[in-house]
Order: sequence, then C-alpha cells, then structure tokens
Amino acid sequence: MATYQILADQLASKGIDVEAVKAQLRAQKIELPSWGFANTGTRFKTYAWPGAARNIYEKLADAGFVNKITGVCPTVAVHIPWDKVKDWDDLAEYAAGQGVAIGAINTNTFQADRYKFGSITNRDAEIRKKALDHHLECIEIAKAVGSNALSLWYGDGTNYAGQESFVERRHRMIAFFKDVYAALPHHMRMLIEYKFYEPTFYHTDLSDWGQAYAVCLKLGPQAQVLVDLGHHAQGVNIEHIVATLLDDGKLGGFHFNNRKYGDDDLIVGTVNPLEMFLIYNELVAAGDAAKDVAYMIDQSHGIEPKIEAMVHSVLNIQSAYAKALIVDRACLREKQAQHDVLGAHRVVTDAFETDVRPLLAQVREEMGLHPDPIEALVKCGYEAKIAAERGVSEGGGGYPEGD
Repeated sequence: MATYQILADQLASKGIDVEAVKAQLRAQKIELPSWGFANTGTRFKTYAWPGAARNIYEKLADAGFVNKITGVCPTVAVHIPWDKVKDWDDLAEYAAGQGVAIGAINTNTFQADRYKFGSITNRDAEIRKKALDHHLECIEIAKAVGSNALSLWYGDGTNYAGQESFVERRHRMIAFFKDVYAALPHHMRMLIEYKFYEPTFYHTDLSDWGQAYAVCLKLGPQAQVLVDLGHHAQGVNIEHIVATLLDDGKLGGFHFNNRKYGDDDLIVGTVNPLEMFLIYNELVAAGDAAKDVAYMIDQSHGIEPKIEAMVHSVLNIQSAYAKALIVDRACLREKQAQHDVLGAHRVVTDAFETDVRPLLAQVREEMGLHPDPIEALVKCGYEAKIAAERGVSEGGGGYPEGD
C-alpha cells in the first residue's frame, strides 16, 4: 500500500486523476481465445500439455478461471468448426455459469482440402458457395449465443507469379464479402483481418491493413479492420496504423500477440513491450473513438502452461494500458506545440518506464481480487487439478481438421 501511495502521489503531482485511472483499469475488457487453452503449436509439432482443454466446455471453464483471478476477461472468442456443438443454448448457459460469455465467432476456411486453391477467392463457384454457407452458419451461431462480432481471416493467395489473376481473385473476394455483409444483423460487425504472407508465399489476397480497409469501405459501417500484431512485415509502425484506423472509425479490434520474426503468436508484450504500450497510447489518446474496439488475444502456446501463459498475456496488456493512462497528456501537448522533440519523447517514455504494478495490484484489491494473479494461480492448484482430471490429450480440443 505504501508503494502504491508513493506512485499515486507522484501521478497526482502531474495533475493525473488517479481515481479516474483506476476506474478505467477496472472497466478494461480483454477477450480470451478458446483455442489458447487447447494443445497448440507450430506446423512442425504440437506438444501435448497435461490438462489442456479437450473441448469447448473445458475451454470455457479455463477461461472462466482466468476471468475469476484477473477480473477483466468476461468474453471468450470461439472458432468454428473447432468449437462446434449441437446445442448452442446449452453452451451459452454453460459459459454464463463459468462467469463468461461467448465473444467473437471466428470462421475457418483454411483447413479443408477443398480450399487448397483458395476459399472465398476460389475460381470454383461451388467451393465459394461452401465457404459462404459456412459464414452464414457462423452468423446464425452468433445470433444463438449473443455474439456481436464475426472475425474473418483467410489463407487465400498464390505461391507463384502467373498462377492466377490478382484482379479476378479480388473481384470474387469483394463479391463474397458483400454476400456475407448482407446477411449480418444490424448489431453485428465484420472484423476483417489480413496477413502479408503464409500459408501462401507469393501473395495473399488480404495482405495488409490497406487491403482490408479498402474492402471495408466497399461494404459499409459494420465492416471494420482487425489488427493482428503478428501479421505485418518487420519494422512496420503498427501504432501509426492504429491511429489512422481510429481516426477514420475503421478499427474494429485486435488479435493481441507478439513476434520476433514472423507470425510467432507469442505472449503479448514479451518481445516488444514498448510497441504494445505505444499502441495503447494511441488508443487512450483517441478517447471515445476507441470505445467500441474489441481487444482479443490470439496466441499459440506451444511449450508454455496454457493457463499461466494466458494470465501473463492479460497482465502484460493491463500493464500497457495502465502506462498509457498515466501519460501526462497536457505536458505532451505543450511539448509538441513547442516542437520540443525530445521533451515530448521523454513524456511518453517516462510513462512507459514507470512501474505500474503497485497501481494494478491496488486496483485488483479494490475489485476483491488477489493483487497478484500469478500467485493466485499457483496457490489455488487449478492447473494441477485439471491435469489430474483431464490427463494428456494429443488432440487440439476441437473438430478434426477439414471437417
């Protein structure tokens, strides 16, 4: 408490409303990925983990536990068909019993054999129809579970120059999206994701945020861009992309993770915590323009304990947000107006270098939580309990590939 009070006094001396900061931290919402609790890995190997979730019900139970000890993860994104069930009302009821709700519905058109040469851009109309039927089914699932977001990513692209026409594929893609958009209920958003390479390596049909943005403009206000932190070329300024999309009202959400080289899907904030902070700095600066942004984690925990890895992700996101909230914005604007380049830079970096752990611990205690979720996780024995109950499963916790 004493350490927190020192920090609170320092922030107050800069004119920062500490109580307002704490209120915003309490209101923070982070969406967990169902697949992050199952056995996941790389294209080389998936290592089985004792207690890894074997089905969507176990995934929801694990997510509910993470929400219980962090207090900021009330929804869970699901992936179809990995998380498909026969009774969606029962699943929604079970989720509520675990203290969470179903969040974004993620479609999957990248595993079935029929999508070898593309899904929504495939030249075969029957294959595109199969993909459209899947999307329409996902919209119905979203209605059944009370979700307001459809999360869309595609592996469509080509491997060799001359393999196909870029323009013809783009026309098919836009026509497909228009059909999906027309089926959306008024409360639901399409969050369109992009990736500049992999699984195709010459070109991908939605290669960057500009491609996704251009498609959204052709569809309407319910179509927005989803930013995955691992889906950019090296050195891309993601916070600049975020600021631009916020300014145009087209930032729909995030898939939070971290990378060193490619789409590594590492725990967010572990490789480049400064980048994460700078992204949140733009979100805080945008004010109400960021109020509807969806903050989702998307990670592949290959060698890490599933629950502990997810808790670390949440803590790192909370830390980035807390640091962004304590930026002295009045001082920053003054330095910017004076063209005080390094002065403005120091205002931002001072916030980044501040140890906000006492602030976050205080917020958790005021929420009736353990001040350190990792310690709470270790003490409660949840991981040992599910390892004993579930054992070791070789599966990935969902429908078989290509279903």
